[in-house]
Amino acid sequence: MRMTCPACGAEYTLDVLIAHDGAREALIEAMGLNLSLGKRLVQYLSLFRPAQRQLTMDRVASILKEISPAIKAARITRNGRDWVIPQESWAWALEEIVAKKSKLTLPLKSHGYLFEMLIAAADKLEGRAEAASEDRRRGVTVVGSVAAGASGLHPAMTVLPALPARSHKPQALKDLVQRLKRPSPLTDEPGEPTP
Repeated sequence: MRMTCPACGAEYTLDVLIAHDGAREALIEAMGLNLSLGKRLVQYLSLFRPAQRQLTMDRVASILKEISPAIKAARITRNGRDWVIPQESWAWALEEIVAKKSKLTLPLKSHGYLFEMLIAAADKLEGRAEAASEDRRRGVTVVGSVAAGASGLHPAMTVLPALPARSHKPQALKDLVQRLKRPSPLTDEPGEPTP
């Protein structure tokens, strides 16, 4: 049985595919990923194929090894910061980048554009969540809600991981603030803290 890889265009039989080191590594790496990403990931891999050549199986394995840890961990680490990226968001981003391939400089050299798309969407969502949290903290309530489509984000990007809880003021700081608010016995104005 002969098979043609939709990403690299190479024709292989299944036994040759498994015997080839790079192909075997690519297959092993792909099997560890969420299978629902399969078709989108193959289309994404095709963006790395040089115009006049086939994408080698060694290169396919290398590309998958670069991206699979981030997909499996559902997180991206860039510039010393982590962003949590749910599986649904990966599917959305892979579809988006394949849809924009006519506007990209091909072949792709890295996953930078994909990662930046995911990070920008996560930052936008995080900013909205932070603004909502601040509104709640100030006692501002929102009447009604904004649908995911109206928010300008794909529904897959509307799932935000729980933000870390804000730390509360230490008791000593609260005590100091209270002492500063008390009127001074001599002036009826807030006074200096007493040691």
